[in-house]
Amino acid sequence: MLAQIAIFLVDTVVAFFVFLLLARFHFQWLRVPFRNPLGEFVLATTSWCVVPARRVIPALAGLDLPTLLLAWVLQGLGLWLQAAIVGAEPGLAPIAALAAVDLLRYSLYILVFAIIVQVVFSWLNPHAPFAPMFDLVTRPFLRPLRRFVPPIGSIDLTPLVLLVIVQVLLILVGHLRAAAVGL
Repeated sequence: MLAQIAIFLVDTVVAFFVFLLLARFHFQWLRVPFRNPLGEFVLATTSWCVVPARRVIPALAGLDLPTLLLAWVLQGLGLWLQAAIVGAEPGLAPIAALAAVDLLRYSLYILVFAIIVQVVFSWLNPHAPFAPMFDLVTRPFLRPLRRFVPPIGSIDLTPLVLLVIVQVLLILVGHLRAAAVGL
């Protein structure tokens, strides 16, 4: 029972910070401004570890590599702690592979969340303060689909198509994760 509680707490704390680091990485990659309450929260909760890491790790081709590497290392550390709690001693390669797959899975979860929030805002209040931010996150993924999926009436079905595609990708990532565990 105590092991389950410890695993839950480690997973919760690590996932919280990994999601924030990935959000910061994706916001910078997609050029989403941080001048909004959510962006300011992400900066405030991650700057304590990202700013020192940037002094050591340079950006790569315009990507915020320090933030991505921090998320990967933190996820790997969380997986190692969970394994240590149950008494397992996995190797470094399986933990590194599993952490990388988890970052991909979490990134897809962030995209699903952004799609759902963006759709809800477009229906209820398209002029909400957060609406442009979620539009900037989803637009690069919706734009190519809009060439092939025209609006029906005045309803845009591309978010639904993108959700189906992301769900298929999550199934594939789940199998990839199972293969990484088997390393």
